[in-house]
Amino acid sequence: MSERTTRYRDDQVTYRGVEGENLTIESANPANYVEAITDPAGGEPVEIDAKLFVPDSPEPHPTVIVVPGSLGVGPNHEAHAETLFELGFAVCVIDPFGPRAVSSTVADQTAYSFAASAFDVLATLRALRQRPEIDADRIAAQGHSRGGSAVTIAACRRFADPIVGTDVGLAAVYAVYPWCGHQFLDPEIGSTRYRSIIGERDEWCSVQQAQAQAHAMAVGGADATIRVVANAHHSFDRLEAVHEIEDAMVAPEAPTIMLADDGAMIDPRTGEPDAALTDYDGFVTALKGGHGRTGASIGGAGDEPQVFRDDMVRFHSPLLGNV
Repeated sequence: MSERTTRYRDDQVTYRGVEGENLTIESANPANYVEAITDPAGGEPVEIDAKLFVPDSPEPHPTVIVVPGSLGVGPNHEAHAETLFELGFAVCVIDPFGPRAVSSTVADQTAYSFAASAFDVLATLRALRQRPEIDADRIAAQGHSRGGSAVTIAACRRFADPIVGTDVGLAAVYAVYPWCGHQFLDPEIGSTRYRSIIGERDEWCSVQQAQAQAHAMAVGGADATIRVVANAHHSFDRLEAVHEIEDAMVAPEAPTIMLADDGAMIDPRTGEPDAALTDYDGFVTALKGGHGRTGASIGGAGDEPQVFRDDMVRFHSPLLGNV
């Protein structure tokens, strides 16, 4: 899978004869979670791209926001978006990369912060809720890899409340092979239904961190589940053979960085929160600790893409109940 060389907004994408409407979403570039939480209106502004696909059927529509991973919007994300569209969902595919002049974060995840990625999701939620053809109470988010981290953090009320308000939230979150290296001490997600799915042989993201995240949410009373797909690699939903991305920089065995209520990263070596710490600091520490390595595999094998598709459809389908 190669990096995207064009802006997603410039592609003409049609699902079942319906052409995607280009949207501009007003988001931000917070330096870290503290900035996003304590000053959500004061961060560096950025407008991200999105395409909205709305079925030609009675309104308002349940909607799924699709958030790509480190390679940007790819064929697998568009295939899943089309599947959901055919089921009756409105679908909004976002492109956080193009407007930031980023082609890929495979080799450097610090091109912009993980807090900004999660902010993008909530900014999209806020924008979609203003659309009359969208059911504001039935908006879900599906994120892949880095996007899986984004939708997971966006579900957490400690992050969401200051940005969209205490009475606004995602109806459901489907975190696809998510990176869960940042986790709130209080991962309360309110009424959001949460599920993650990850391959047993994932070399990019820690299966144990994903399990711990879902378990912590469930212990707090949330409807949170996880599925580990036997023998599957990262991006096992892709219709392409398993292969190595040579320049991928990964550190799945690095310690989890917990987040205080104000978003401050807690240094795992000292147990002390520091509001000044950023993603870059965490990744440098991981590398110095010997946890980083170059090269990691992606791709699907056998029936894995179909296993994913079936799980995705089962998870999102309850939102169609009132259509």
